Amino acid sequence: MNNEITAPVVRVVDAEGGMLGIMAISDALKIAYDRGLDLVEVAPQANPPVCRVIDFGKYQYEQHKREKQQRKQQHQTQLKEIRLKIVTDTHDLDFKARHAREFLLEGNKVKVTVLFRGREITHKEFGEQILQQFWQRLEDVAKFDQPIREEGRTMTMILAPDKEKIKKYQKFIQQQSNDE
Repeated sequence: MNNEITAPVVRVVDAEGGMLGIMAISDALKIAYDRGLDLVEVAPQANPPVCRVIDFGKYQYEQHKREKQQRKQQHQTQLKEIRLKIVTDTHDLDFKARHAREFLLEGNKVKVTVLFRGREITHKEFGEQILQQFWQRLEDVAKFDQPIREEGRTMTMILAPDKEKIKKYQKFIQQQSNDE
């Protein structure tokens, strides 16, 4: 910026993006000083280096604002967990599947865990059945991120949102609401 630029000759661009031409660094600094602005090197690797005549404070502010907007638009996917037991009733399973569907539609992953207590661990097939029933309720909006696997006294699977399936599901819901 300004006197820190070491190149003897630079290509100068004004604040609106118009070319002012290739000139000596002293001439470019004079133009910037006359306009009450700063000379900022934007492409030092170019031949000759490209410098821009701008208000550096305003430039930094707008760049910070742009970065903040980009961070705001990024969606951080979270891993939500739904816990089940092998004695979970169908109504409770439907209720928890509805919550998992909401999480998936928001773009989050869902970890479905079946907890085994006491001697229930000897009946792992029931845990697998519960997870299969849960998967059948959500297969129209999800895909397996991690298939069913055992971890100690639990059995888990991780579901991720499937964008194509979600689009089809949302079209279907839209058609149903239009028909009514």
